Amino acid sequence: MEMNYDDIINLPHHESRRHPRMSMLNRAAQFAPFAALTGYDDAIEETSRLTDRMIDLDSDVKVDLDRTMALLRSILDDSGSLPQVTITFFIPDVYKDGGSYNTIKTRVKSIDDVERCVILPDGQKIPISNIVDMTINTK
Repeated sequence: MEMNYDDIINLPHHESRRHPRMSMLNRAAQFAPFAALTGYDDAIEETSRLTDRMIDLDSDVKVDLDRTMALLRSILDDSGSLPQVTITFFIPDVYKDGGSYNTIKTRVKSIDDVERCVILPDGQKIPISNIVDMTINTK
């Protein structure tokens, strides 16, 4: 019985003179998966990320915050020291509606009545309208 490839089975492998041999890395890249929708996974992840809504404060809480803010102003004016406070405030999300709440314990450098914000020693500005709770810490 005669085999179909007996005449070529022992010949050397052909090497092209025009096209150099492809590296194993480039050869493997041909079979890598292709992502037709670039950025789709990121968009899905962003959509599924949860944000909080900014709560509307009732009048009693607003009155308490106004009193705390007035006390903080008097401490800043009288002593010139940087009082330590605990502030809970809302941070609006850059990409979608809502945001998150953050509570920090820090010192206050000043209160800017023009921009309506509390200025911290590191230069960070917290809008007064975003503050939902503030307590002045005493030693």
